[in-house]
Amino acid sequence: MDGKFNMFKETVDERFRGFVSQIDGYLTEKGCKQEIKSQKSGYIVSYVFGKRTLATFVSRKTGVKLRIYPLHIQEYQSFLDTLPEKVKSEIRKASPCKRLINPDDCNPKCVTGYTFEMEGEQYRKCRYMAFQITLSEENNPYIMRFLENELRVCGG
Repeated sequence: MDGKFNMFKETVDERFRGFVSQIDGYLTEKGCKQEIKSQKSGYIVSYVFGKRTLATFVSRKTGVKLRIYPLHIQEYQSFLDTLPEKVKSEIRKASPCKRLINPDDCNPKCVTGYTFEMEGEQYRKCRYMAFQITLSEENNPYIMRFLENELRVCGG
């Protein structure tokens, strides 16, 4: 295992290190390339499938989060209704995608976010904020299912 990845894992709450390894093993086995960068807030560990980033571990003061980039969310958006209420609340609070609302309000180089439905309501959220889920005992099984759904739809 990569030395940088081990250094990243050391920054993860001890309770979630096994889950981080499980995600890493699953995504690399499915053909994702692991990329690790060091930033002042900690390590950023990204998983690239083909030419796009599928998921990224990010360090925050509140703990490690997995940011998921679900390009095919509309094909399994009913899954969002099964998420724990705390995760749904974070999704609702995420920044709207300015490019989807008014393209002139955002940098033209910014990648457009996501339009999806959750509990019958439509959302247009920023790709960098919409699906950033904190690792926790309650959230981890849903994080894994989220990744499995995306890879199933995109052929991983």
